Amino acid sequence: MKDEDASGVEDNFENVLEEAARNMQHHSTPGHSIARMNDGSHELVPLQLEERRLIHREESVRRQSDAFREIRTRLLGIAGQQNFVTLVVSVSPRSGGSFVARNLAAAFAFDEAKTSLLIDCNLRYPSQHRALGVEPASGGLIDFLEQPSLGIEPVLYNTGIPRVRLIPAGKARENSGEYFSSYRMRTMLDSLRCRYPDRYLFLDGPAIKGSPDARILSDLADFVVVVVGYGRDTPAAISQAVTNFDPGKLAGVVFNHMP
Repeated sequence: MKDEDASGVEDNFENVLEEAARNMQHHSTPGHSIARMNDGSHELVPLQLEERRLIHREESVRRQSDAFREIRTRLLGIAGQQNFVTLVVSVSPRSGGSFVARNLAAAFAFDEAKTSLLIDCNLRYPSQHRALGVEPASGGLIDFLEQPSLGIEPVLYNTGIPRVRLIPAGKARENSGEYFSSYRMRTMLDSLRCRYPDRYLFLDGPAIKGSPDARILSDLADFVVVVVGYGRDTPAAISQAVTNFDPGKLAGVVFNHMP
């Protein structure tokens, strides 16, 4: 793993707030499970995962995987038994927010009793489909929000990672706030989470600096994880960034060591 190397990922959850769990909305969920679903796609081998800068269970990336497992453990400890929606955003562009989002989704899916759904909400600069080697032939998030009658299934893509699915951003849009604040967006997330109690949703949002979208998306999430580019973002910038979010949702800060 080279760019945005996971070996330097450290979590700083000293300020995790217990009240975040109490503030979560409770949803009833049916007794279904997709934890052991067959994706119907070729499963990527460890070398392929490393080429995509993704963690796996083998010894070659143990240190990296353990860092993301630790973040997973902290989030689960706050939330208790209920599944949840996590927004992952970086303080500034190119600090590794998307990298952390997809690897955190992968870490949750290490548990065979859980599944992850990664949603690319960076509509100006989407990257998850390229990073995961997915060709979004049927469109993505924006396509569904503009034409929900098509259904959600066409924009749910296999990733080659067991129990991890992707909804890519879809059509590029400059003004994305109107989509994120829409009734359709909220209804979609509620449906995606409530349908399966073992499904954990991860929203890959744009950088906090220079865009209101991160704050808008935080209204849809149970938790917010802020990614800091180690040596790139100043303490003042970090302090300013976290003021955008409800303290009851702010799960913590991840320091991503850039190469």
